[in-house]
Amino acid sequence: MKVLGLQFENYRNLENGFIKPCEGVNVIYGENAQGKTNLLEALWLFCGGHSFRGSKDNELVAFDKKFAVLKSAFYSFEREQNAEIKIVSGRKEVKINDVPKKSSSALIEKYNAVVFSPEHLTLIKRGPSLRRNFIDSAICREKLKNAIIISKYNKTLNQRNSLLKDIFKHSELKDTLEIWDDALCLLGASIIFQRIKFLKQLTEFAGEYHKGISQNSETLEFSYCSNAGITPEDEEKEIAKKLKKAIINCRNEDFNTGYTNVGPHRDDIDIIINSKKAKVFASQGQQRSAVLSMKLAEAEILTKRTGEKPIILLDDVLSELDNSRQEFLLNKIEDYQVFITCCEKSNKEQLKNGKIFKVENGKII
Repeated sequence: MKVLGLQFENYRNLENGFIKPCEGVNVIYGENAQGKTNLLEALWLFCGGHSFRGSKDNELVAFDKKFAVLKSAFYSFEREQNAEIKIVSGRKEVKINDVPKKSSSALIEKYNAVVFSPEHLTLIKRGPSLRRNFIDSAICREKLKNAIIISKYNKTLNQRNSLLKDIFKHSELKDTLEIWDDALCLLGASIIFQRIKFLKQLTEFAGEYHKGISQNSETLEFSYCSNAGITPEDEEKEIAKKLKKAIINCRNEDFNTGYTNVGPHRDDIDIIINSKKAKVFASQGQQRSAVLSMKLAEAEILTKRTGEKPIILLDDVLSELDNSRQEFLLNKIEDYQVFITCCEKSNKEQLKNGKIFKVENGKII
């Protein structure tokens, strides 16, 4: 897909206006706190989710304004389309091709993007929940069905955990636990199966990108870590059986803690550079390169699965990368529409083909 134009009104600090990006690399240049990231965030919102910065909807509206409006014209699935997002009273109102929709999630299968921001560096160093969120976000944008399954799993998990707390006071409720166990295992097996399937492709594509970024000096691999003895070779039915066995074996522990100790909500992903765990051994530059490779690979996987190339949004991606790695990102990502923010003048001057936007006090030139 390609963004043909973006219009914004009362959005963050951006001065009301319109941009027409090129089909290749678009560099968004300017000093810090001028509005560069706000522009990427506006593009990302059309994916049907929330801000990649974790902001609430009412925080997206300019100060002293009652509403904000974003409009995008884009080419997707072999035709020109348009979408509008109006943010008012802390909620979004969405139209796709001039037709009102009940939820912004309707955008998921129309508009496709992959985003990298400095916050994503915590994927490697911080806890497993961030790595789970990364992979779940990717499989949800591939298929709306995956988002529904994850939502059902989380609701079932919360209900089971509530029951575990009640059982502590009312032991006669133990007999009702199996109903939730069965539902949790079926939904959990589907999630884990999709995660492993995605991770196999991530290893293939991210490994190739990482070789390019590092000029063949580093390897990048991934491993799924399950606390239920699940392997990458297991089919979905086998995963469900292993989950059920693990949950039964952990019941006493669950009774003691008051929450469910086994399942996809407790799994992790190992990120491995040159056969060593990146969390322990990787430098800041290696971590940045690894996460970048993961994001670029995510774009490749989405392309392969949906038949549509996503746009790529890279926020403050060039800092802490040497010149050769910057050169790769600016000039070697072919066939994708890319938006990159940067502060250094030298960064934008490395661009061989593309378009440059300067952002100053919210004004985009």
